[in-house]
Amino acid sequence: MNPLRSVACSASSSARTGLRPTLSSSPIAFARSSPSASRIIFKRGFADAPKPNSLQPEIDSQRKLRDQANVGPFTWKAASLFIATGIGLYFYFESEKKAVLERRQQELASKSIGKPQIGGPFKLNKHDGGEFTEKDLLGNWSLIYFGFTNCPDICPEELDKMGDAINMIDKKSGKQNNQNGVLPIFISVDPARDTIPQVNKYIQEFHPRMVGLVGDYEAVKKTCKMYRVYFSTPPDASATDDYLVDHSIFFYLMDPLGQFVDAFGKATTAEQVTEKVLDSMKKWDAAGGNVAAGV
Repeated sequence: MNPLRSVACSASSSARTGLRPTLSSSPIAFARSSPSASRIIFKRGFADAPKPNSLQPEIDSQRKLRDQANVGPFTWKAASLFIATGIGLYFYFESEKKAVLERRQQELASKSIGKPQIGGPFKLNKHDGGEFTEKDLLGNWSLIYFGFTNCPDICPEELDKMGDAINMIDKKSGKQNNQNGVLPIFISVDPARDTIPQVNKYIQEFHPRMVGLVGDYEAVKKTCKMYRVYFSTPPDASATDDYLVDHSIFFYLMDPLGQFVDAFGKATTAEQVTEKVLDSMKKWDAAGGNVAAGV
């Protein structure tokens, strides 16, 4: 049978019986069979799609505000300002730390490291006549001791130590017959009783190069002040008075410029004095010696 004919027969039979054609369960088939049905399906499709949330912008805004409250607003300007502030604080504290360290070093230097201001102009009389001033110290290393001839024990012991040290220095340096050898000096702090003849006789017991110096009370006082030496001789004492003199017990090492180098107390041995003096002389020569110093 012809297929077209069978379809037509089916349609005509349906029309005769009054029955409507059966709709397919598929929407597509139904849409194909009815244009109006297709419009219904598309309308339902749009109606069933999820509607946009009208509160979403407000939720996003609140979330942004909450995040900013937690971590703060971040901008390149704020980051640059933060970094610049950090660098500025770092250099500020470093400079303050350096300044504190420098002040501390200066305090330590003034207390214990820096050389004391010892020495200066003076004018006294030599044991063999003539004047002796600070200019006579130039060109020679010198050891200077302050004492008095009536001292019972300390002064002789210290002057003996000084003489022994100078002999050892002369031997090790080879300057026994050189005018640049160490010059031992004894300065009396008892102007009332220590006369030139008495000092001349006294120093012969300790070293042949030793120079004895005397002066009146004011001259001695000025010299002791220059060398930071204490002495207790009464200013109005006379040669017939009976008194003891308390004074500083050490002697100074002065370089060929007449500048203070070191001080040696009672506990220092002659060997230690020798070692320190030779070390100072070695450094002096390494720096050019008297020629470089212009003396």
